[in-house]
Amino acid sequence: MRTCASGCLALLFATAVIGAPAAGAASAASTAAAPGHAAIASAHPLATAAGLEILRNGGNAFDAAVAVSAALGVVEPTGSGLTGGGIYLLHRESDGFETAIDAREFAPAAASRDMFLDAQGEPVLRLSTDSALGAGIPGEVAGMALLARKYGRVPVAQSLAPAIRLAREGFPLSARLHDALQRRLAQFVAEPEVARNFLRKGAVPPVGTLIRQPELAATLQYLAQHGLESFYQGKLAAQLVAGVKAQGGIWTEADLAAYRALERAPVVGQYRGARVVSAPPPSSGGVALIEALNILAQFDLRSVTPVQRKHLVIEAMRRVHRDRALYLGDPDFIDIPVSRLTSADYAAGLAASIRLDRATPSGSLPGIGAGAAGPQTTHFSVLDRDGNRVAATITVNFYFGTGLMIAGTGLFLNNEMDDFSMKPGVPNGFGLVGGDANAIAPHKRMLSSVTPVFVDSGSRVLIGGSPGGSLIIGMSLLATLGFLDGESAAAIVGAPRFHHQYLPDVVRYEPGAFSDDELKSLAAEGDVLEAAANRWGNFQAVIWDRAAGKVEAASDPRGEGGAVVE
Repeated sequence: MRTCASGCLALLFATAVIGAPAAGAASAASTAAAPGHAAIASAHPLATAAGLEILRNGGNAFDAAVAVSAALGVVEPTGSGLTGGGIYLLHRESDGFETAIDAREFAPAAASRDMFLDAQGEPVLRLSTDSALGAGIPGEVAGMALLARKYGRVPVAQSLAPAIRLAREGFPLSARLHDALQRRLAQFVAEPEVARNFLRKGAVPPVGTLIRQPELAATLQYLAQHGLESFYQGKLAAQLVAGVKAQGGIWTEADLAAYRALERAPVVGQYRGARVVSAPPPSSGGVALIEALNILAQFDLRSVTPVQRKHLVIEAMRRVHRDRALYLGDPDFIDIPVSRLTSADYAAGLAASIRLDRATPSGSLPGIGAGAAGPQTTHFSVLDRDGNRVAATITVNFYFGTGLMIAGTGLFLNNEMDDFSMKPGVPNGFGLVGGDANAIAPHKRMLSSVTPVFVDSGSRVLIGGSPGGSLIIGMSLLATLGFLDGESAAAIVGAPRFHHQYLPDVVRYEPGAFSDDELKSLAAEGDVLEAAANRWGNFQAVIWDRAAGKVEAASDPRGEGGAVVE
């Protein structure tokens, strides 16, 4: 149970459930067209409260998504913000229409293939992560604008109001944000814009200190008055470009004016009779998730031992991350064999190389080069009373992006350019390798791992996703399997996790993911096992149980999020 600042819900729970109706109503509920309850799970209780406020005042799930996005940029600047981007996965219940809003950033026009390499052709340390050159042209605001204009039903100013209030009136500094600020204190002390908003006399203030961001409040207020499109042209756009150039970046007003959020058809697959919907390229997440499920469909996971099941999941993860490195990128720049990668025949070929008693060395799979992963980004899931739903994963890449703030705006600058493959075989900041498919080019969108997901088994629906860089795909895979095994939202978000990403050829695992006997068995089969120093991810899940007439929501206990059902 967590308290909220003024103007928000009094109480939010990490797990929230509204139970089944009275006896005799279950059969009607199983065929009901709408859940009759709304639910939100996000990485911060105040962002969850912002979305709920909009739902209570005439908005739908799509309006609530705008409100949650804006509020997260205020209270969780480590993972998202108006200068970031991401993918919004949408389902409209009235006609079953589904789409993905691609709000991924793209490279400035002045970007070039080798811009982060030195004269010897080697990557320059931290140039793509800690400098203004690492900033892509933002897509989140354009995504919010498309979401509100085409699918929402309340004015944008109403959806932005909770975020404006949080920025202007302040919110209590949480332990999680306190620790993140402490981690970058040496940099932030030297950044007057950041220090003014988040520090007190050169130090991170105590947990509970009210954090006010007047410049960010003014930026949000400007967007509320002039429309979200004003981020990309006019006074604010000129201010953004001047601020980025002053720090050595290469944005132009023409870059901002050229940016468009796009609608793309989601990636859709079937597994064990369930319909699985996820993000299309330029995210690799949906393709990898469907491919992994297709591989696992070649085996009867219910007839194998628990350790064999985990071994098969590891082998599927290994293969889809190898394909991610080889084939995935911006579909507007390269031809991606999505149909082949997500076909059952292709998966059958990959599964044929899997042995139940032996790990496959990644080096024996033809691919690319070497690679650690990270926990940044954010995710939220929304279900409204009509059954409309949103699974959104948005990001500025690393904690606070570059850590640089654009003067006078209250906005941290993203470092999404690091998600490109700056050189074939060289891992990015999350340890992911890539090739020419994800090479830097002007106005090209960098490859992502975000994997927002809808899983519809007929009787139940999961809305979910998580941050976590290279770890995201594996988390959505484990969550999908858990959901189809009948697990609750709380069990799904709390379950211990394991991960393999092709390179490095290591199985990372959280405490409790494997028993001692399973660890011995996997090691004997040839897996290299590495206990994680920290637990990872921040999965946000909403489940609509049509058969039981119940809606539940849960926020990952690894984070500080809030989940609510009403």
